[in-house]
Formats: sequence, C-alpha cells, structure tokens
Amino acid sequence: MKKVFITGPESTGKSALSAELAQRLNTIYVPEIAREYIEKLPRPYTEDDLLKIAMLQCAAEDEAAQSEPEILICDTDMLVMKIWSEVKYGRVHPFILDQYRRRTYQLTLLMAIDLPWEEDPLREHPLERQDLFNRYEKQIRERQTPFEIIHGTGAERTENAIAALRKHRLLRED
Repeated sequence: MKKVFITGPESTGKSALSAELAQRLNTIYVPEIAREYIEKLPRPYTEDDLLKIAMLQCAAEDEAAQSEPEILICDTDMLVMKIWSEVKYGRVHPFILDQYRRRTYQLTLLMAIDLPWEEDPLREHPLERQDLFNRYEKQIRERQTPFEIIHGTGAERTENAIAALRKHRLLRED
C-alpha cells in the first residue's frame, strides 16, 4: 500500500483535493477528524482536545489501511497536529511527536497558498498562511521525505497532484 499525505495551511484545498483524488483514483481517503470533532464541542477546544483528535486521526488512518487499498490518501497526519500544537500552545504532546516520527508516507503533497482565503469559524490564521506554509515546508524538508508543492486552482490543482503521484511512481502512466 502506498500512502499519500496532503498537508498545508488552512484554506488551501486539502480536503477537497483528498476527496477528488480518492474519486479519480478509485480509492479511499482518510478525512480530517478535527473539523467534525470541534464542531460537536459545546465549548472552545483545548490542548487535551488536540490529543484526542490526534488519537482519533491515527485510529482512522489505521482502520482505513486495514482494507489495503493500492493507494491511501490521508487528508491530514501528525505533522498537522504537531504544527497546530506548536503554534497554539507552544508545545507538543509526546504521543503526537511519537506518531509523527513513526508514521511514514510515500509522498507528501504540500498545498500552496494560491487559493483565496475562505472564511470559516474553525479557521484561525488568515494572515499567517505564508508563515504556516514555511513551517510545513521546513518540517517536511527536515524529515527528508519525498514531497511536492501543489499549485493551481480547481481541476488544474487535481491534475498537478496526479502528475506528482506519477512523478514519484505511485501511479502508472496510462
């Protein structure tokens, strides 16, 4: 099984691309757990909630992997949780760090910030997208894992992601 992780700052089309790739590639994807979790909270989220979200995200990814698809698309992973924790609380829970180190992906697609910001009550950093993008890119480079930055809008963005999968030999040339 080949695992592809889609990441980047808020409002860069991660969830839309995850769903689109899964449909185009006739595979499954692991949706982001955080949105649904936070929307159900009767209060603002806390640092403890981030840990619960991380645990649920790992469990969802593990469950999806059990079906052994040829390619598994992951809408988020522990890099997102790590950066979120660092930015919001200035520290990261050991569970998140451990899972960040353990979980591997054949390719990371880092979403460029070339889509316009879309207001959403769960989004917190409309003015920090470039800084957040830089954090993601730095962490990915330090980890020395294959990645591609995905630019474009709409269908172009999807085609660029598919081209990246082909470039890294995760898809056959058809």
